[in-house]
Amino acid sequence: MSATLTLSANKRGFDSETWLQRFIVAAGLLFLLLALLAPLLTMLVKSLQNGAGEFIGLSNFVDYFGNPALTRSILNSLNIAFWTTLIVVSTAFVFAYALTRSGMVAKKGFRLLSMLPLFAPSLLPALSMIYLFGNQGILKDWLPVDSIYGPVGIVMGLSFWAFPHALMILITAFSNSDARLYEAAKSMKTPPWRVFLTVTLPSVRYGLINTIFVIFTLTITDFGVAKVIGGQYNVLATDIYKQVVGQQNFQMGAVVSVILLLPALISFVVERRVQRHQSAQLSSRAVPMQPQKSPLRDALLALFCTLICGFLLLVIGMAVYASFITFWPYNMALSFNNYRFDMMDGGGWASYFNSLQMSAWTAVIGTAVVFLVAYMSEKIKPMPTARKLLQLLAMLPMAVPGIVLGLAYIFFFNHPQNPLNGIYGTMTILVLNTLVHFYTVCHLTAVTSLKQIDGEFEAVSASLKVPFYTTLRRVTLPLALPSVLDISVYLFVNAMTTVSAVVFLYSAETTLASVAVMHMDEAGDIAPAAAMAVLLMLTSLVAKGLHWLISHQILQRTQRWRQR
Repeated sequence: MSATLTLSANKRGFDSETWLQRFIVAAGLLFLLLALLAPLLTMLVKSLQNGAGEFIGLSNFVDYFGNPALTRSILNSLNIAFWTTLIVVSTAFVFAYALTRSGMVAKKGFRLLSMLPLFAPSLLPALSMIYLFGNQGILKDWLPVDSIYGPVGIVMGLSFWAFPHALMILITAFSNSDARLYEAAKSMKTPPWRVFLTVTLPSVRYGLINTIFVIFTLTITDFGVAKVIGGQYNVLATDIYKQVVGQQNFQMGAVVSVILLLPALISFVVERRVQRHQSAQLSSRAVPMQPQKSPLRDALLALFCTLICGFLLLVIGMAVYASFITFWPYNMALSFNNYRFDMMDGGGWASYFNSLQMSAWTAVIGTAVVFLVAYMSEKIKPMPTARKLLQLLAMLPMAVPGIVLGLAYIFFFNHPQNPLNGIYGTMTILVLNTLVHFYTVCHLTAVTSLKQIDGEFEAVSASLKVPFYTTLRRVTLPLALPSVLDISVYLFVNAMTTVSAVVFLYSAETTLASVAVMHMDEAGDIAPAAAMAVLLMLTSLVAKGLHWLISHQILQRTQRWRQR
């Protein structure tokens, strides 16, 4: 009788644990359905309606393509994306090659400087370009075209902002190479150019293809640079803003959003298909690549890296310098007047502190949600179909432009019949939108970390009747702690600098610093706008520094087993 009761209790315990697992998977699925898929579908429906909410089919699309001024934005966006991708990928390719395959000096310094644009809002390079090459810019005579306001300015600003994203992917691609292939080529006296074409390029081709699609998607969907320095050169992202804010034409804004969503989705699908055909570049017998010194080559690559880093520092330095100028270009005295944000139109210190609050909540809540959902999709057995759908939805935000997601949130959460209507205009919707916007990279980081942890931990815990949440807390989370900390700082930094995803969702009480930069620029307060952008960059750098210190201390205590 006692044994029967024990068995029954164990069975009830197992059933309750399975129920809890299913509940968490269902909650994660519901979260992504409500926060991502439902708003996008609502926006699609809105594009097929008129202002009164009546279904009119494709009439809005017919009107759009019948307007040459609007359809020209498609070609403009493709033009900007093409040239920016070409410039960024080619320069990042050479830069990554220099860091991984050469014997040049100061590699760590070059790599550190190349990552600085990651911490700056996309508005910062656009503002800096105005001071460098604008009508009263200090380097105006160096500009090969008549005006920086247009495609040249957009391409230059986007190249600055997108460069580190391409570099990180390509560095990873170059780092995974087998030295035996190069030794074989050397023994056969193969010319260097032939080694490059037959060994180097094939070994990094998938990383190169991924970089092309990532940069193309980032640049065709960017809003900030084109908004500040685009002038009369309209692109799809700025068209959405003008239709919604300028003309209050939400239906046409939805049409442009659907059109902007298509190239991003196509790029995303093609990139995922390419990844499926990717094969391992390193076998168990591979020999790590050790760069060989070549004085002439290393000197040329060092010069190239110096020029690139010089450009990056020039853009950042110009923004910092301009933020302290009293009144450009008539009073060049240095002062802190531009940092008196409460005296400016469109921004204030309250916006900055709102950004701090929003970023902190996004980092804390987002890290917990991302890691728990990733754990449930990777480490548990129940509901396989739901877990596959969860993984699919987790990848979708990467293909959704921020400004499209923001407009979709208006249509979905601002609907009076939506029970979640109460969060519209609050800090909650800003946190939710930002978390969803940057969800995919965080999910991939968590999944990659979890895949490196042997599944036998869960198997042994289950055989010992240890609840999964105990295993998660005492085993899995400590092992994955470095990735968890990386996710938190990634969310914080991106929440501080994002503008496109939140530009439609703030209220008078929840204005954000990144949006304040845009409004100050619109009001003609360019120097204060640069000051706020610089402040956002410094805040992100401080957050990254604190993250490194905290991570170092925590990992020294909890990850000592990793050290030999």
